[in-house]
Amino acid sequence: MDDLRALYESLGLRNPQSYIQSGNVVFQTGQKDLGKLAASLNHAIESRYGFRADTVLRTRAEMKGVLTTNPFAGRPVDPAKNLVLFLSEALSAEAAAAVCAVCAAPEELHCDGRHLHCHFPDGMGRSKLPMAIEKQLKKLGIVGTGRNWNTVLKLIEIAENLEGN
Repeated sequence: MDDLRALYESLGLRNPQSYIQSGNVVFQTGQKDLGKLAASLNHAIESRYGFRADTVLRTRAEMKGVLTTNPFAGRPVDPAKNLVLFLSEALSAEAAAAVCAVCAAPEELHCDGRHLHCHFPDGMGRSKLPMAIEKQLKKLGIVGTGRNWNTVLKLIEIAENLEGN
């Protein structure tokens, strides 16, 4: 993760902070075009590490917005079984309905446009939902990356701490 943070710094991104070994990096930037920044990060990661990364970026405000769109808020849902899938592009209402249609009880899947909120009451280990979602997103040409609720909260905390710098 030290090398990944150094790569972000080499691109002019300030104060990169990584969280766990899954590519979560919180940083500061003056760049306004997040699509261009994501493309730059994808290229730099591929050049440095030899594999294609599909970077999905969110601002601090967008991350905090996920708190208000969480359909499981106020319910006794285990945060480790509550997954937010951050999408590279917003889903149209029609696409969101098609993606959500792959879900079967007791699992739940909701879309707020740029995020899928998934609840796996029996855990993700044996669930077929992640593969079904991935298949639907691939048809749409959209990339997604999932984080459990504990990780979402930690990333928001790191972003808020950086804001104080």
